[in-house]
Amino acid sequence: MTDRLRTIHRFIKDESFSGVLLFIATLAAVMIANSALSSVYFDLWNTPLGVTLGNHTISMDLTHWIDDGLMALFFLMVGLEIKRELLIGELSSVSKASFPIIAAIGGMAIPALVYIGLNPTNPLGFGIPMATDIAFALGILMLLGKRVNPALKLFLVALAVVDDLGAVLIVATVYTSEIHTEYFLHAGIVYAFIWILNYKKVTSLIPYLLAGIALWIFVHSIGIHATIAGVLLAFAIPISSKVDEKKFIDYTQTSLQEFENNIDNKATLNHSQIEALDRIAHNYDKVQNPLLKLEHQLHGFSAFFIMPLFAFSNAGVVLNFGAVSEHLMIVLGVVLGLIIGKPIGIFGFTYLATKLNIVKKPDNLSWAEIIAVGFLGGIGFTMSIFITQLAFLDAAMIDAVKLGIFVASFIAGTIGVLFILKIPKEKSENI
Repeated sequence: MTDRLRTIHRFIKDESFSGVLLFIATLAAVMIANSALSSVYFDLWNTPLGVTLGNHTISMDLTHWIDDGLMALFFLMVGLEIKRELLIGELSSVSKASFPIIAAIGGMAIPALVYIGLNPTNPLGFGIPMATDIAFALGILMLLGKRVNPALKLFLVALAVVDDLGAVLIVATVYTSEIHTEYFLHAGIVYAFIWILNYKKVTSLIPYLLAGIALWIFVHSIGIHATIAGVLLAFAIPISSKVDEKKFIDYTQTSLQEFENNIDNKATLNHSQIEALDRIAHNYDKVQNPLLKLEHQLHGFSAFFIMPLFAFSNAGVVLNFGAVSEHLMIVLGVVLGLIIGKPIGIFGFTYLATKLNIVKKPDNLSWAEIIAVGFLGGIGFTMSIFITQLAFLDAAMIDAVKLGIFVASFIAGTIGVLFILKIPKEKSENI
């Protein structure tokens, strides 16, 4: 198995089990928010916390520290995945990237248009049905086991990477607070320094991460959502290692030979053996790709801590269906955008582009599977909740939209599963 296939396999495995944790965290949040512990739950997340560095103070409640702080690490991981896919992965060539890119564009554009069509006077929530929760979608595919074509999983991953890039751009350009331009210079200087590290071929991650903290502070001060700092940092993390694989093998073999030549009858390693091991460890660090190393380190932390914590802190919705009635068109815009807009956009754009010979459908995917992916793309969940928090301020409206997201994600996921289960083993090219 190649390194790229191992990375994709690990991505799918981590994200699928993360989906199970997300479901448990969400269910727990909803139950607690509607129990006798409701006040304790909401008071916890509204607890104010502040950090002071010199004359600069950042103060937010606990929920915002999760949404702006920990989620910046999640977006750092997303940025690393996007960069990897663009450089060496499923989006690294026009032929491989064109089909999932068009699918993702359709899967973002049509849901947004559905929402705006239903809410022409209140269009700000258009980004909510554009998002796809890759953890839940892949979790469902993994539960189906061998019934799922492996090519379908790879297509969903590639589509989700482009979808994530779209979400990043929307958050950066649309969902921002008041802009404080005086901090642009500070952020620009820090970001330039990070790219200088890249240019000088610094592969140690520590200086990048320390500078990334400063970048987060200044981006937050500008008024742009602070999670964007994570994406900006990711794009500057180098992918090339200092020592190539062949040199690493040569260095390691030489050091191992020296280690063997200096074996003695003593119970402890001698000075020459320790030096040989130190050289192996030194080159071990240098042969690793900084981008892949950081992505690997962040994946487990993000999948099994950040995202479940985000879900637990944000999914606590008081079941008030009166709020749904009060904001019915907004909720319908989100629900129909996810359930109808996503599959129409993903299938419709790719089908039309194929018929116009703009792209070629992969031979190992059937149109029925692409429709199934379209519905699985309608599982908005955590990313949709994240954008909801940015789009609206009214608590009742946010709760109503969250309920709509839960319902839509469940319906879209169920329909996607039914499509997959009905796909025969020998798939037809016809729909």
